[in-house]
Amino acid sequence: MSYTKEEIIRRVKEEDIEFIRLQFTDIFGQLKNVAITASQIEKAVNNQIMFDGSSIEGFVRIDESDQYLYPDLDSFAVFPWRPSHGKVARLICDVYNPDGTPFVGDPRYVLKRVLQKAKDMGYDAFNVGPEAEFFLFQTDDEGKPTIKTNDEAGYFDLGPLDHGEGTRREICMALEQMGFEIEASHHEVAQGQHEIDFKYAEALHAADNIMTFKLAVKTLAQKNGLHATFMPKPIFGINGSGMHTNMSLFRGGKNVFYDAEGEKGLSHEAYSFIAGLLAHVKGMAAVTNPLVNSYKRLVPGYEAPCYLAWSASNRSALIRIPAARGQSTRVELRSPDPACNPYLELAVCLAAGLDGIEKGLTPPAEVTENIFAMDQATRKAKGIDSLPGSLEEAIAALEGDQLILDTLGEHVAANYIEGKKKEWDEFRTRVSSWEREKYIINY
Repeated sequence: MSYTKEEIIRRVKEEDIEFIRLQFTDIFGQLKNVAITASQIEKAVNNQIMFDGSSIEGFVRIDESDQYLYPDLDSFAVFPWRPSHGKVARLICDVYNPDGTPFVGDPRYVLKRVLQKAKDMGYDAFNVGPEAEFFLFQTDDEGKPTIKTNDEAGYFDLGPLDHGEGTRREICMALEQMGFEIEASHHEVAQGQHEIDFKYAEALHAADNIMTFKLAVKTLAQKNGLHATFMPKPIFGINGSGMHTNMSLFRGGKNVFYDAEGEKGLSHEAYSFIAGLLAHVKGMAAVTNPLVNSYKRLVPGYEAPCYLAWSASNRSALIRIPAARGQSTRVELRSPDPACNPYLELAVCLAAGLDGIEKGLTPPAEVTENIFAMDQATRKAKGIDSLPGSLEEAIAALEGDQLILDTLGEHVAANYIEGKKKEWDEFRTRVSSWEREKYIINY
């Protein structure tokens, strides 16, 4: 929905909105906000709200701390889960420097830069449909999360087996009040695991939607005495949570991935986009799968793709082409997980695909067999490589991929890599419960 400054000011006054959250996202995908009262709304819509950027990890040093929030007026929405009196609304913001230039460390700006490159290449839209999975866990007497689900349900099951059904329904209704079009909502494979799919949107709006979705899920779960987590692999031995990302490019209102005369109904641009993703997916992994824990999900046996291949039908492949054709033709990247920063994730996906188109890359042959059932020798004979096996490997792959580094920009890349190296080092030196259980008696 489109709003003018005057419309937002009027709504705040007329609808008893007392607080407005000016939201932005840090480079590690954490949602931040500056809350203002209704009396400050005119300043906010005129880009006059300032905050201390040195307090945000990966932003700026203390000697250059002043930054400004420029709201995206079209993102104005009222939180439906807040009280009906003294309502709370939000505006998603871009981060700017005091001299009026965009801040290079703002993930939203990173995505905007790549979208501009797509426009310069003649593409007028990059549409994205995410499929974000999450777990709902019970909390203990102190309100802290456990890993108990009290849930015996499986894929597409419903109540009474699915104890999260009521919360999932509430989340869907709240999101629809905020303008989302919910396409599907169901129980996933693992106990306590859920998925809510919402309609695709232009990439910047899609990334905003993912951040809003995560906030809604966590807020409404907590309201119902549950803990929602987008951690990729919270429990050993069962499926982890992914965020399959469906992508399509448009020119002149037409889907450029579709070609009725092409092999499998796909255009040369679609094949080159696939090839670009495969060429850079290792370098992207530290962005699309950003946690130490992400690589506990990307192992054979739990439906998560860990091998570099594409297919029009095979769900063991990293890239799948869903059956729909025409305007609905899309490329689905199955490796990302919902812990990623969606602005950076979509930026690197688009940059990789565009690189494939610019260079006219051709993907390897389609793999139709179940890759999980192949042994290492068979995969090697077919030229099927693997994703990084750890965050450490993913960081090294990122450092070796100049296109992905350039896409992130020097500021984001340096701060992101530094933060992830610290995370890996902390994990590497920490003594785990597994080590104690394995060694403390025998040795």
